Amino acid sequence: MLTELSGHSATGAARKIRSGEISSEELVRACLDRIEQREPTVHAWAFLDPELALVQARRCDASETRSPLHGVPVGIKDQFDTADMPTGYGSPIYEGHRPVADAGSVARLREAGAVILGKTKLTEFALYHPTSTTNPLDPARTPGGSSSGSAAAVADYMVPVATGTQTVGSIIRPASYCGIFGYKPTFGSISRSGVLPLCASLDHVGFFARTVEDLELFTKVVTGTHPHHPSIRTAQPTDFGLRHPDEFERPRIAFVRTPQWPELDVSIRTRLEKAAAQLGEDGAVVDEISLPGQFAGLVEAQNTILEVELSCALSYEFENYPDRISDLLRGVIEQGNSVGMERYLEARKLAAECRWESVGLFHDHDVLLAPSVRGEALVGLESTGDPLFCRMWTLLGLPCVSLPGIHGPDGLPLGAQIIGPMYGDGLALSVAAWASQRL
Repeated sequence: MLTELSGHSATGAARKIRSGEISSEELVRACLDRIEQREPTVHAWAFLDPELALVQARRCDASETRSPLHGVPVGIKDQFDTADMPTGYGSPIYEGHRPVADAGSVARLREAGAVILGKTKLTEFALYHPTSTTNPLDPARTPGGSSSGSAAAVADYMVPVATGTQTVGSIIRPASYCGIFGYKPTFGSISRSGVLPLCASLDHVGFFARTVEDLELFTKVVTGTHPHHPSIRTAQPTDFGLRHPDEFERPRIAFVRTPQWPELDVSIRTRLEKAAAQLGEDGAVVDEISLPGQFAGLVEAQNTILEVELSCALSYEFENYPDRISDLLRGVIEQGNSVGMERYLEARKLAAECRWESVGLFHDHDVLLAPSVRGEALVGLESTGDPLFCRMWTLLGLPCVSLPGIHGPDGLPLGAQIIGPMYGDGLALSVAAWASQRL
């Protein structure tokens, strides 16, 4: 029974805890059993203290329900500060580092009665140099990065939900590779307090889950507001004011190939086109649109901003611990240090102009549908994959949801992404839930 419990969604498990059908301790033990079984293969966790997790669960069982996430275990990316667990940021420089306080989102989760199960692995300083985490669908392949451990742990039923961050493609790409939902919200809508800063213009906090309902639940608990879009749900409110996906008014979807479309393999292009056509057959209005010409420069602009702001954020580590930084990261920092201010400001200006332009993309459509990855997860752990198809949307700050259900030639997930208008997070999540049921 305990092993089966780890497969529950956060929403389903929370209902069972509230009804007394199961206890938080039973659920946490089930997750710990799953981790014990699979961790030697997946390597998703940077820190795990089973007894500490069980102590939290017993406290939940002995107290009144605080929120719809009460008693539910969550994974925390090791980029988020935790007062009772080490936070290493994926770097040997900070091995054993003990923050004095929780990140804001972690504190909210504790207040809500969630069980902080442990810290999940990430790439070095949440950038490109990979960690040891494998893809649970095929351990010979990467799970993506930088939120490698969070995506793998959720996909492998070790924990129902986990936190992540995205500065380039660190939520959408691993979610796509692992075949689960990942949610990168509108820029700035979820607090980054206590999360290692890399790029002030690009850092996002987001979540991983196996259902959209769980993403909504997680967002509700962390932010205090629900991303539900009332015009497209017809079900009645449930406990704590949450709603379940039900009937959806005919969504209007704009299929966007993006200027990077030629970078995709022909077989991948065909699968994405078929997925878009299928959504149209199943009731959506699906049109193909082109992006304004200046959007072609957004990928380069995003990389320029990333390099400059990252080189500043990690200047202390670069100067004082050069031998404990990977060659890959050192190269990015050195490149950032060489970029002139004029080029950086031009990139910022283009981003601002295109954010205004992006409003027009949604005049006749609810959301955009676009590629999220070049293809299936790469074989080997030397790379976490190319974030090319995430760069533009991260820079624009638009809400993005990875859409599972599309598979590549080897039968592994490809994923796509649903992109909503600025602050249209609930709309993007709702369309993703609707579309995933049909794919």
